[in-house]
Amino acid sequence: MQEIWLPVGLVSITIGLWAVGRLPEYLTALLFFAAAMVLHAAPADVVFAGFLSSAFWLVLSGFVLGAAIRKAGLADRAARSLSTYLCGSWLCMVGGVVLLTYALAFVMPSNMGRIALLMPVVMALADRAGLADGGRGRIGLALAVGFGTFQLSASILPANVPNLVMAGAAETTFGIHLSYLPYLLLHAPVLGLLKGTVLVGCICILFPTQPKRPATIETSSSLTSPEIRLGLLLIATLALWMTDALHGIGPAWIGLAAACICLLPRIGFLTGEDFASGVNFRTCIYIAGILGLAAFVTHTGLGDMIGRFLLAVLPLDPERPASNFGTLVGLNTALNFVVTANGVPALYTPLAQTLADGSGLPLLTVLMVQVIGYATPLLPYQASPIVVAMGMGKVPARDGIILCLTLAALTFAVLVPLDYLWFRMLGLMHG
Repeated sequence: MQEIWLPVGLVSITIGLWAVGRLPEYLTALLFFAAAMVLHAAPADVVFAGFLSSAFWLVLSGFVLGAAIRKAGLADRAARSLSTYLCGSWLCMVGGVVLLTYALAFVMPSNMGRIALLMPVVMALADRAGLADGGRGRIGLALAVGFGTFQLSASILPANVPNLVMAGAAETTFGIHLSYLPYLLLHAPVLGLLKGTVLVGCICILFPTQPKRPATIETSSSLTSPEIRLGLLLIATLALWMTDALHGIGPAWIGLAAACICLLPRIGFLTGEDFASGVNFRTCIYIAGILGLAAFVTHTGLGDMIGRFLLAVLPLDPERPASNFGTLVGLNTALNFVVTANGVPALYTPLAQTLADGSGLPLLTVLMVQVIGYATPLLPYQASPIVVAMGMGKVPARDGIILCLTLAALTFAVLVPLDYLWFRMLGLMHG
């Protein structure tokens, strides 16, 4: 039992430092790496698993692509087109950005890739609307990109890494194959459309501002040579991302190849100085820390221990389906604190049959409830795409935490009961 106290202490301190924000997030990640290695808490390939993860390289390549989009002028061109329609009011502007994040999730499977494409465009849109650097409006738009991209995409099966982990684990463990349209019908009304509406309202209230409509409507000039070349590269990248199931090349490696092309002398768009200034290495280290912590929790057995403990104390009663539904959402919310969103389905899914037996709920319902939990982080570190968006948009940690907590409170108070009623209408609350 003594052996478990070291990982418990290390994980608790790391998560606590990220939560309170007393140290820079990258420094907390570096302290976790140093402490885990000095104390021999886990092998190096576990502690530094984040650097071996495809998610880390997708983040890095996303920063490069974003910098290229800005430098080539495509971000400003797209912003000019959008400003005509979105700069009339703050509600219209936030709603338009959130709608863009959701629409793009239907055609592009990578959260990180979508953020890399959208963030430079949205920041250029903020410039055209007169939203100052570090101002409330600019922060609100950056958070709209991050929260809209991660949270709403949970309602679309192939658009989110936790969804894919859950689908794979469900098929491997129980032989359950999740289909695109039934999954969309189950989650899109509440976790997609209603949650998107709540997100827009939260941002408009927490980050109020008044965008300025451009005084003159600029006529579009002809595309420059860099814009044409980068546009063709982005189209090819997007096409490969959308067809990854056919060619088998992961989105991270497609993004990395595109990033390398952007950095090539003469052919590319960025110099060494552009690379150094355009890539937020603080955020990259933070992401590696989050992923490494999740691998550390699994390797040390801490995740299994937490799962067994929670299973023993959960107040499940087959006669109270509504209470069971809320309890399972709460369980996933608790697991999200420790293993983050990507780790929740790997830890929770194997427990689903036991939870179904204890609650009297159908196995499919128990599996689907977890989507609500991992799609609703209480703190930004639990969802790496949100962290990346905050890094690209230069959002202070405090603002991300406030929006996380506000949106989570409204989700649990309003959307979870509505989700329960929707599950019930679809006949998923009866065994």
